[in-house]
Amino acid sequence: MSNSIGQLFTLTSFGESHGKGIGGVIDGFPAGIKIDLDFIQQDLDRRKPGQSKITTDRKEGDKVEFLSGIYDEHSTGCPIGFIVWNTNQHSGDYDALKDVYRPSHADYTYTQKYGIRDHRGGGRSSARETIARCVAGALAKLALQQLNIKIYAYTSQAGGIKLSDNYLAYDPAQIEQNAVRCPDPEKAKEMIKLIESIKEKGDTIGGTITCVVKGCPVGLGEPVFNKLHAALGAAMLGINAVKGFEYGAGFAGVQMKGSEQNDVFCSKEGKITTSTNNSGGIQGGISNGQDIYFKVGFKPIATLLTQQNTVDKQGEETIICAKGRHDPCVLPRAVPIVEAMCAITLLDQYLLNKTHTL
Repeated sequence: MSNSIGQLFTLTSFGESHGKGIGGVIDGFPAGIKIDLDFIQQDLDRRKPGQSKITTDRKEGDKVEFLSGIYDEHSTGCPIGFIVWNTNQHSGDYDALKDVYRPSHADYTYTQKYGIRDHRGGGRSSARETIARCVAGALAKLALQQLNIKIYAYTSQAGGIKLSDNYLAYDPAQIEQNAVRCPDPEKAKEMIKLIESIKEKGDTIGGTITCVVKGCPVGLGEPVFNKLHAALGAAMLGINAVKGFEYGAGFAGVQMKGSEQNDVFCSKEGKITTSTNNSGGIQGGISNGQDIYFKVGFKPIATLLTQQNTVDKQGEETIICAKGRHDPCVLPRAVPIVEAMCAITLLDQYLLNKTHTL
């Protein structure tokens, strides 16, 4: 099950960075959902390489081909198979890395676990595998849209440059207006300038992505071992380069008193709600109907275009300098991945919640 996610709505992905393609099989997707192929391709285009000067130069069309589970532009309820063919691999760029371990990559752990690894672009450990997640996530978004659940994410920090306000202060329409996918135009310029300077030096930089869910109904998540925030955290921590996850007030809440942290219940327009939302839309592991919001922390990408010390498979010290086409910062292309993993988790949780009542 290490290549699968979900309990009722499931995705099993397959493929390697420099293999023939990346694909997946989705099961448990509801029948009768209108399948907007342009919408799905748009999410893939937001993830694909070669979008701007602050992403990798690798050029891939990343066109999805559906093999089953869709008829007459609607889901049939049967497994949905799909594939995206790889068309622009430069495997020779990795020849010098075949027998050495790249710092902070999966080279050593994969070799120790499996006794073999695909050194070309990282093989299965490559972030190119997230293509499958974006396809499944786009399908999940189409289903969630019928429930009036909307998801959006954006870059909220790059290096030391970060947004000072919470998500309510920003217009989501501004996210796609710049290459770094930041809703603050001025901060976006600063972030882009920083990433460009880092790229010129052959180095990389990390940051955070904020994700927001609007319209989530009350009741998603379980009270003990499948809490909604735990499921979301597991989904996010399963994304390449992710090092941290916090929801609601998060770590800032440790500096608050209980009287400041508590979300007081009140009544508005005849409905029970809360006057604040430090809980991030989740209480007791279950959604409470408020906006869900969380942050995901990404480390700097491990592949540097500068010399680094390492060892080879025999344990002999050596020096490597990676070649090829690599992102200086994962954030711009990770925004749709965060949205996708959120959508996959929420649709699965929605279907699980339906099993509690007749």
